[in-house]
Amino acid sequence: MSEDDRTRAMRSPGDGRPLPPRPGDGLRAGGAPAHQVPSAPAGGPGAPTHKLPVAPQYPEPGSGAASPSPAPDGPPQGRSRVYGRARAGSSPVQPLRSRRGPSDPSKPRRRVSGRTILKIVAGVLVALLVAGVGMFFWINSRIAGIDGVLDDYQGRPADTPGTNWLLVGSDSRKGLSAAERKKLRTGQAVGQRTDSMMLLHIPEGSDKPTLVSLPRDLAVDIPGRKRDKLNAAYNGGPQLLVRTVESVTGVHVDHYMEIGFAGFVGIVDAIGGVEINVRAAVDDPKAGLKLKKGTQVLNGAQALGYVRTRKGGALPDFERTKRQRQFLGAVVKKAASPGVLINPFTSIPLAMSATDAVSVDGDTGAFDLLSLGLAMGDSPVTTVVPFGGTERLADGGEAIKSDRPKALALFNALKADKPVPKDVIDTGN
Repeated sequence: MSEDDRTRAMRSPGDGRPLPPRPGDGLRAGGAPAHQVPSAPAGGPGAPTHKLPVAPQYPEPGSGAASPSPAPDGPPQGRSRVYGRARAGSSPVQPLRSRRGPSDPSKPRRRVSGRTILKIVAGVLVALLVAGVGMFFWINSRIAGIDGVLDDYQGRPADTPGTNWLLVGSDSRKGLSAAERKKLRTGQAVGQRTDSMMLLHIPEGSDKPTLVSLPRDLAVDIPGRKRDKLNAAYNGGPQLLVRTVESVTGVHVDHYMEIGFAGFVGIVDAIGGVEINVRAAVDDPKAGLKLKKGTQVLNGAQALGYVRTRKGGALPDFERTKRQRQFLGAVVKKAASPGVLINPFTSIPLAMSATDAVSVDGDTGAFDLLSLGLAMGDSPVTTVVPFGGTERLADGGEAIKSDRPKALALFNALKADKPVPKDVIDTGN
């Protein structure tokens, strides 16, 4: 018995079964020692030309120890893996990294919180508020007030609910050069008269405002003077005009606003012109106006000619008041639009033109003008003082005679802060 057989017999469990080889036995498959080579002389025929692979060695059962398997000398075995899993016999593959640097999944992307959004909105609102307050004081400082225009007098109508404005377009050429007067065909004024007059009533409730045209050729009794056309009262100044309107209508005037020719042109040009539906073609060389029928945008010079011309209609002065109401509504509607007010390139020129163009009573400020603009933008009910025929004046002139019963119904509704009866409304259509 050889030495190896004795050793194996000593380790036998006694039942005749051989034990499995230990790692140190170095046996090859078939029981031959791994270090023994078949009987061929070294270097002779049949000698191996390369190293034989060593059979894998397994740990002895129950030992709990694992011996690492040597890497084979041949090509790598098994499937290759990607994304960082090493292939047999190769170095581990590192994952690709972003050029922006490693991402940390534990740090989520920062989102804008609701509190941040509220802060931004609050900041914008504060900025707008500051700008609005600044604009308010700036406009107030530029408004030209007329002192004494609304002074009390004996027999003046009592104050009534709602707010009443007397809006006057004068034929004043103040601010116009000789070249501008020629271009606008305004001529040379003799005395000072009103070119248009309107009474605006703003109710206290939710009813629509009412805009009433007062024909300039309406026959009226001028306090302290003779019976004459309404626009003749302006020769005595704004104060006499207000007193005349109050005595004729019985309506207490709360605010007075006046605009001249130059200011009218400037306001229209500041808002980029006004779109008007011209109901009939106009050709008036005296007014320097030639317009086709239909909807079109008028600039300041065209607008002035449009509201002043006496061409068209069987009653030129009556048609004229219709155009004036139509145009005033269109101007205010565009001036109060967001596209004009929000845009500083239009709102600032508009504010400058308006404050340069208008004159108001001494108690009217920027807030009152804002209320006026909102009322005019609220699609007011428009009408004219009811009239019926004409009358001959003492100087031989001819004036419009009012329909007194219908006129009283109109003015009484304004005094009572009630809607005007439909049977006395003339919309101008």
